[in-house]
Amino acid sequence: MIEKLRNCFDEMVVYKDLKKSNFFSALSLPSFMRDWLLKKFEDENGVFDSDELVQFVRTYLPRKDDWTAIKNKLIIENERVKFLAKVSVDIDIKTGEVSFSLPDFGLTSKDTIIEDKVWDVCKADLVSSRETWGMVELGYRPPDDLDIEYSRNKTKSTNKGKIKLTAFKSFCPYTIDIDFYKDARREFSTSEWIDVLLGAVDYNASGYLGDEEKKLTMLTRLLPFVEKRLNLIELAPKGTGKSYLFGRVSRFGWLSSGGVMSRAKMFYDISKQTEGLISGNDYVTLDEVQTISFPDVDEMRAALKGYLESGFYTVGNFKGTSEAGVILCGNIKKETMDYDGYTNMFEELPVVFHESALIERFHGFIKGWNIPRMNDDLKISGWALNSEYFCSILHELRNDMSYRAVVDELVEVPEAADTRDTEAVKRIATAYLKLLFPNVREPNDISCREFKRYCLDRARKMRDTIKYQLGILDVEYRGKDIPVFSINPEYDKKDE
Repeated sequence: MIEKLRNCFDEMVVYKDLKKSNFFSALSLPSFMRDWLLKKFEDENGVFDSDELVQFVRTYLPRKDDWTAIKNKLIIENERVKFLAKVSVDIDIKTGEVSFSLPDFGLTSKDTIIEDKVWDVCKADLVSSRETWGMVELGYRPPDDLDIEYSRNKTKSTNKGKIKLTAFKSFCPYTIDIDFYKDARREFSTSEWIDVLLGAVDYNASGYLGDEEKKLTMLTRLLPFVEKRLNLIELAPKGTGKSYLFGRVSRFGWLSSGGVMSRAKMFYDISKQTEGLISGNDYVTLDEVQTISFPDVDEMRAALKGYLESGFYTVGNFKGTSEAGVILCGNIKKETMDYDGYTNMFEELPVVFHESALIERFHGFIKGWNIPRMNDDLKISGWALNSEYFCSILHELRNDMSYRAVVDELVEVPEAADTRDTEAVKRIATAYLKLLFPNVREPNDISCREFKRYCLDRARKMRDTIKYQLGILDVEYRGKDIPVFSINPEYDKKDE
């Protein structure tokens, strides 16, 4: 299977050895950055010069503590500085001036500028998303005053010096060809493809000892990566890798662990006039949710209910929209796990989530206790898809509506079915279809047996757990099951 993987994906495959070496752990790099470096420095046998790689990291991946030294080079020594960073662009409506920020270093747009000639060259990459990773080159534009020294010493200056962007090269070192990825899937069986996906996110498939259910439960965490506004809840034992997968694998999501979460931070800050985490990310994960405090429970609950339902939110006079999914992650006691979802699992969640109307807007539940605790045998040690490439593919697949059309064709919805249950099951099934069967273009491209087993039945079970918990929270839902979704008879007969 490894030879097939390398033949199909060629340069998109890298050699990862998380089991043997703590080299990259010591560098504290996320997976997408690590695999970008591996692609850059590995030879065809997966060997790289560690000294050369470390030198590159020291030169082009500065820490936040290095920012003062960088400013010294830019402003005092008048040098240009080049390094890898996450960039956000802002265009002033009143003046038309283009500026940028480097959020990881605390540099805001009020202290920066992108001049017209640079903007003309770089704008295609910089406007592609809210935040873009890439190689930035910075310079300094001093105050416009003729007497620069005098300007520096003035108490107030209308012509402030600014850090300027002089060049930008997108982080992505390859062109994302979605059709190529879809066609390559045809070369693998379903079981092989499941193993390919696990390797892409740094897991060793053989470590699961052939347990397909454990593999699939692990991969369920990827559903919000590939489907817009998919809202999930996962409760799991400690050490199953929740934080790693949601926080270190993809550059398109955001992990918030513990602390305080306000409406301003999540949605929109009126005082700063800035959008929150929900804007510009594919998903926002509230990790260690039991330890998160919400300053104004009613305010946050109202904002979440509106957003989870429609994708829109209103804060004061600001109306916003986003396509980010919301994931709640928390730990669970062993005695609760033993009931396999048939006891009150949400009683330990923050009080903001103790309302059925809010919980109903989450599409499905991940039984994290079906995922084994992380151990060395589960760490990838071999050839696998580049995590950066893979997550970029998932990001692009979010915009492909053809999969939902296939699901709508294949799923038979009973009369008077609850609208939220129907949408939840279809949305989860669509995400599974994108993840496991990206080659499917029309209903006849997948057997009804496989669609039912890997997409529809799993989606139904995830929604069913939410429905059961709603019955515990609110007597109105007690005893109510989700509709009996089945395969459209027109297609089911073709499988016979």
